[in-house]
Amino acid sequence: MSVPLAATADPTISSFGRDPWWLIGGKVLAIFIFLVLTVLMTMWIERRVIGRMQLRVGPNRAGPFGLLQGLADGIKLALKEDITPRQVDKVVFILAPVIAAVPAFVSFVIIPFGPTVSIFGHQTPLQGTDLPVAVLLVLAMASMGAYGIVLAGWSSMSPYALLGGLRSAAQVISYEIAMGLSFVAVFLFAGTMSTSGIVAAQADRWFAVMLLPSFIVYVITMMGESNRIPFDLPEGEGEIVGGFHTEYSSLKFAMFFLAEYINLATLSALATTLFLGGWRAPAPISTIWPGANQGWWPVLWFMIKIGLFIFFFIWLRGSLPRVRYDQLMKLGWKVLMPFSLGWILLVATVRGLRNAGYDMTQVAIWSAVAIGVLLVLSIVWDMARGDRDSGKEIVPDLQAAEPERAGAFPVPPLDAPHYHGVGRRDVTAHKEVASGSH
Repeated sequence: MSVPLAATADPTISSFGRDPWWLIGGKVLAIFIFLVLTVLMTMWIERRVIGRMQLRVGPNRAGPFGLLQGLADGIKLALKEDITPRQVDKVVFILAPVIAAVPAFVSFVIIPFGPTVSIFGHQTPLQGTDLPVAVLLVLAMASMGAYGIVLAGWSSMSPYALLGGLRSAAQVISYEIAMGLSFVAVFLFAGTMSTSGIVAAQADRWFAVMLLPSFIVYVITMMGESNRIPFDLPEGEGEIVGGFHTEYSSLKFAMFFLAEYINLATLSALATTLFLGGWRAPAPISTIWPGANQGWWPVLWFMIKIGLFIFFFIWLRGSLPRVRYDQLMKLGWKVLMPFSLGWILLVATVRGLRNAGYDMTQVAIWSAVAIGVLLVLSIVWDMARGDRDSGKEIVPDLQAAEPERAGAFPVPPLDAPHYHGVGRRDVTAHKEVASGSH
């Protein structure tokens, strides 16, 4: 006996684990194909959009409008010579790309694409699976992917690759903590950590509106988590050659490339699920059209939201420069984490007062006043510290070391790098004397 579709529109944790083996395998295959096609399309869209921003054409040769350019690049990488340096740890060197790519695929299995639908007469949710702590699975897989990057840099036996791996470890630790803190307010409002339950809790209002500070923190941290501009410090080509994958080529390099773009899709899908109502249609459409959140239509709304987030990533890459590493660490540890902790305390306090029956209008006003005062005090404190730090001068030390170059930029003369404490005229005279003596 089949269950009516309207009765099972919003899946719960109890809706999973009842599918036959062929449906489970079909879901896994569909997620895999979706991710691969998303990577190919994202690469094409990124190159075309950035080309448009920079007044270039972009890929337009391989296939119509250059749509097959990503496939051509993948085939080229697969056919390239696979070079393994002589001194590397071969076992770890080969396993590192796998460790980076596999968790990226696993993370997407808990993302809900839509409500319960009928597939060949079987009622099943449009989601791989769900767990009581499904969101924590994404954080765990992201941490496992960072191991692949760190091990790739360490096993390469290259100082530049190792530096890129260490940068990635520090960046992931910094921004994953702030990302996890941005989820706490969502858990408090939804009352669950399962992705299907979080989507069901946003039936009336999206959490991006109710929890706007958490949404802003997540958007910043997901850019740091994806290792993309402006936070692509592990791959700072101008500073450390090519980053952690400097010594990689062929398919092993392609796996790192694949993992980066899959993480892009996973972070966009997670943002859609936690803050933008998941597969639910926007408010005007859902109010005008009652069937917008039933059947297969929610898949369309879900794809549109993911596409907008991916375009946001591409837009930032074409607009912003790379930040310095000290700016990256300062933003993560001194701004995002303290702000997230204060926001969590505020949300928990408001929820507790609401449950106790207090007037929420007065609570909201006093909370806004307290937040404004704290922000003003933090800005004043930061400006005072900046003025105090800028007062420290390096000129006296420079004068003591090289009196003739006081106030100049602290670099040695270009024509005499091995002379210390000697002016340029003295060096020239010394050269003339030396040439005349011969």
